[in-house]
Amino acid sequence: MKKYKKIEVSILENYVATVEINSPPLNFFDVEMIMEIGDALETLDKDKKCRAVVLCAKGKVFCAGANFGDGSNSNNSLGGAAGDDGEPPTFSSNAVHLYTQALRLFRTAKPIVGAIHGAAVGGGLGLALVPDFRVSCDEARFSANFSQLGIHPGFGLTYTLPQVIGKQNANLLFLSGRRLKGSEAQEMGLVDVLVAQDKVRSAAIELAEELASAAPLAVVSIRETMRAGMADAVEKATQRELKEQSWLIDTSDATEGMKSVSERRKGEFTSS
Repeated sequence: MKKYKKIEVSILENYVATVEINSPPLNFFDVEMIMEIGDALETLDKDKKCRAVVLCAKGKVFCAGANFGDGSNSNNSLGGAAGDDGEPPTFSSNAVHLYTQALRLFRTAKPIVGAIHGAAVGGGLGLALVPDFRVSCDEARFSANFSQLGIHPGFGLTYTLPQVIGKQNANLLFLSGRRLKGSEAQEMGLVDVLVAQDKVRSAAIELAEELASAAPLAVVSIRETMRAGMADAVEKATQRELKEQSWLIDTSDATEGMKSVSERRKGEFTSS
């Protein structure tokens, strides 16, 4: 099995594989991590020893999204490389690369179960919506906190979140930035299975084993039908998201939002 820098991949018994995020302490993602997850999922699609995947994470947090820091250097927040001219990448160029890689996750073939044992925040919530099912616990926290950061949602969330919990619930989470605990997320339909925190991984593997026990060609075929058009819709959504993120990231509210979140206080927004 290929070695990765920010994730770990294992083939378990009963045709189940795990893709584990390993970038402590908050498992922030960048282009490299999303690329590695895409590489792993595409490789597992070709591996006959794998019929279902569990997407999980080490540490206390599932994924805290992209690292925006304190807002003082937002252009480098998504972890892109310098361009051909040696200049630091812009937020827009980083986000284009990120979303290009993220689309690969939505185009893979085999079923995925998310083991969400801790916070899935911002883009981390977007990553948690890649799987077909989510197993979680009451200690987990789910938040589309972009309005509290002063920016626009990304990672295709403006398409994927309403698909899972409905447009009105999605509106509430997007506009308020509200944080849900696991039981509240389950009530909205965001979580499929709620267990004790120390059972999240094992319960996710158990569900993946159930999926893997069915006829594999039929599972892939049915999943393709059920998710028809999803990746294309996510791609269209990210184009709009990126357009809005690109100007909002330069506003004083975005600077204040990122600083306030970093300092664990309520933002004092002034733009209108």
